[in-house]
Amino acid sequence: MRLSGKVALITGGAGGLGACQARLFAAEGADVAIADLREREARKLASEIEACGGRSIHMRLDVTEEASWAEAVDATVTGLGRPTVLIQNAGIYVRDSISEATLEQWETVMAVNSRGVFLGTKAVVPHMVEAGGGSIVNV
Repeated sequence: MRLSGKVALITGGAGGLGACQARLFAAEGADVAIADLREREARKLASEIEACGGRSIHMRLDVTEEASWAEAVDATVTGLGRPTVLIQNAGIYVRDSISEATLEQWETVMAVNSRGVFLGTKAVVPHMVEAGGGSIVNV
């Protein structure tokens, strides 16, 4: 198992690509923290991973809020250990054309896709340093 001993925190982990990543990481031996705004789906996936013999927790995470990041990282450390992998998969886009998009839509996209990545990195790096290193993947 290539990821045995690793603790992965995956944002946007409750569905789509994030859920695939969570399943793959668990199958390769990582303990997986599934962070998403969709708590019910995150809980269901964590239960699925546990039923297959893996270790997993779930939590609500709003990547645009620093306090939410602190809570998610604390839950990961308490439930699984220091994160050694951060997959920043949460992201959004505007479906409207640029001429129809609003400034508010653009600001929301930037908050999730840019500020969220900054806040996640800031929250996790000290724990990765304490763990002896790690990997951050920004999707």
